[in-house]
Amino acid sequence: MEPKQKTEQDTTVGKEHFVQKTEYLDEKLLAYSQTDAYPFHMPGHKRQSMGNWTGEAIDITEITGFDNLHHAEGILQEAQCRAAETFGADETFFLINGSTAGLLSAICGTVRRGGRLLMARNCHKAVYHAVYLMELKTAYLYPEQTDFGIQGSISPEQVRDMLEQYPDTEAVLLTSPTYDGVVSDIAAIAALAHEKGVPLIVDEAHGAHFGFSQGFPQKALAFGADLCIESVHKTLPAYTQSALLHYRKNPWIDLERVKQYLGIYQTSSPSYILMAGIDRCTRILREQGTELFAAYEQRLHDFYEKCRTLQRITVLSPDGKIGENGENDPGIWARDPSKILICAEGAGLHGQELAELLTEHYHLELEMASGHYATALTTLMDTQEGFDRLFAALQAIDRKNRKSGRLHQGQELETADLFTTDNIYCEAEKVLEIAEAMDAPKTTIPLMSAAGCVSGEFVYLYPPGIPILAPGERVTEEILETLRICQARNMQIEGMKDYSGQSLEICNIL
Repeated sequence: MEPKQKTEQDTTVGKEHFVQKTEYLDEKLLAYSQTDAYPFHMPGHKRQSMGNWTGEAIDITEITGFDNLHHAEGILQEAQCRAAETFGADETFFLINGSTAGLLSAICGTVRRGGRLLMARNCHKAVYHAVYLMELKTAYLYPEQTDFGIQGSISPEQVRDMLEQYPDTEAVLLTSPTYDGVVSDIAAIAALAHEKGVPLIVDEAHGAHFGFSQGFPQKALAFGADLCIESVHKTLPAYTQSALLHYRKNPWIDLERVKQYLGIYQTSSPSYILMAGIDRCTRILREQGTELFAAYEQRLHDFYEKCRTLQRITVLSPDGKIGENGENDPGIWARDPSKILICAEGAGLHGQELAELLTEHYHLELEMASGHYATALTTLMDTQEGFDRLFAALQAIDRKNRKSGRLHQGQELETADLFTTDNIYCEAEKVLEIAEAMDAPKTTIPLMSAAGCVSGEFVYLYPPGIPILAPGERVTEEILETLRICQARNMQIEGMKDYSGQSLEICNIL
């Protein structure tokens, strides 16, 4: 029987209407926590208890003895210094507004208003927001193509060429690792940037776990990055919204200016629950990290080995190698094995279908679904039971395939007929800078009639939050076809003011 709807009068001043309520968020979350749903998604604590305290017990404000994040001199300063030592930075700053606050502060504190940022086109939307706020000019670095059909690394050769082409560049920014775990050659790129007297900022939001084990890549800071932003909540045991901004001493960045923007973009009432969670995460890494990572690596290794027996489902190898001989994919410089990429096209399922099937029938919630694959995000907090359930589900789907033929793990994945990231994220013509487009007069027209027009807003899949179309870029039939397919597959398109995705704001230009 369906529960009766609760009718509550909206007591907002000046409003006389009623609000229909069927459930409260806290009640729904608590009920969900009692189900057998398993999280192959962030946050990295995977809903496992990490201590013996409750939120209410430690939720305070800036009282005596507990310091102030915006003027840290006591226990919070000590906690940040401890994090810097643990994560390999010269200075580290707690981010309570997520990596978004770190990216905004890093860009605004490094590139002057109206300056030029050389950035990877597959950056998170937060980077584009900083570009808008500072009215920056952009030049884009495009990821390499890969055999698996995901966005690859940023090549040092492209960085070198773009720095030559745009000598007015004031900073270089790229995402490494990507949402898919693809890592770029940070050492080579940092050297190229520093030769030009330009700092390198790395969005390492998905790589907070790097550097704590030989089974994972090393941190960007270790290879010469000057500022690095990490989301501890994504891949380590910490609460959602908690992240870190790391600084390596260098002659190119005015750290005081970056700190000034941290004061702007961070809340003036930082959560002590989140800050305590970051410090507890640091303690876990210092006291138990070696043991936890060793067990985690073994679970991952065993899972990947079992997946080699699947016949019609392809799981990208932990190092990104492909083919029967394990050949290197030239588009992937290195890869983070914690991101499990699963392609079930050989079993008749595209990415969204696979993710929905795993959720509805096996109660496994994945992090992301793209065109031809889905991503399971794992961390050191994942259990053996979780890995076993995921493999059992994939094995069952593999045996109940809807297509004939055999696609073994050793074979190369034929991506020519698949809807890959190369199809989704194609290069677009930039007509206006982002700030020019966002502030320009606009008209709203049907999305599918926008070919040839200049977009006045973002269009992106979320996750991962990478724009398919950015303000100022020309809409093409190819882009519209991509969006048609995404909508037909029930992929989450966001960014447009029209939540239905049927109309687009375009710039009123000739």
